[in-house]
Amino acid sequence: MIIEKIWTGNAYRNFNYLIVCPDTGEALAIDPLDHKQCLSIAKKNNWDITQILNTHDHWDHIGGNSEVVSVTSAKIIAHQNAKDLIPNISRGVKHGEIIKVGKSIELECLDTPGHTMSHICLLSHTEIPALFSGDTLFNAGAGNCHNGGNPQELYKTFADQLNKLPSTTQIFPGHDYLINNLEFTLDREPDNEFAKKLLKTNKYKDPTTIITTIGEEKNFNAFFRLQNPNIIEKLRESFKDLESSPSPETVFIKLRELRNHW
Repeated sequence: MIIEKIWTGNAYRNFNYLIVCPDTGEALAIDPLDHKQCLSIAKKNNWDITQILNTHDHWDHIGGNSEVVSVTSAKIIAHQNAKDLIPNISRGVKHGEIIKVGKSIELECLDTPGHTMSHICLLSHTEIPALFSGDTLFNAGAGNCHNGGNPQELYKTFADQLNKLPSTTQIFPGHDYLINNLEFTLDREPDNEFAKKLLKTNKYKDPTTIITTIGEEKNFNAFFRLQNPNIIEKLRESFKDLESSPSPETVFIKLRELRNHW
């Protein structure tokens, strides 16, 4: 499986992806907002974009669909409940369905509500799994719930799905918010050495070269560290009525509330 990680360089710091079968050159474009780059890279490498996967319906993820379709005639795939939100969907998918790319690639659809209620992540069936996480999971962070989302549902997605993925699973998110997210971690957990090291080594690095795993995220992503006593104690400074042993869900929701204004 070939993964082409495309940095848009826009104000939203989007990543787009081309997932390519090395045997056939067939490609799946994930959230191809920067359609010019996606099409140019595909043409340069003789790749044929036959499918588009939109993780969710926000404009910065579907805004390049029509241009890619007009050039390639690719079919648009999205969550089955997004049919009234994303124009011209050819295939609506649900949890557990498989998207095939070329001869050798299988990508499993995960129904991951929270950022929106019709959000899909893709998990590759490869020796080292890859998770294309859209706006659900970021490097060192979690998606917001401002536009049609729900923080309780996002917590359930983290607890019931993401937290149970193999520790080797590599994360390919929809945006580069790593530096800001690490600074948030260190505001919540000032002595987190993993976050300090990652911040120092990646502050001026090319965003396309940075890949973390689920196992690594559990060391520095506050949204996986919900029972850490330092995080809880720091939260109680902001939320005076927070009990001394809050539930993981409560900690997640309070962290998300703080991160909204970070």
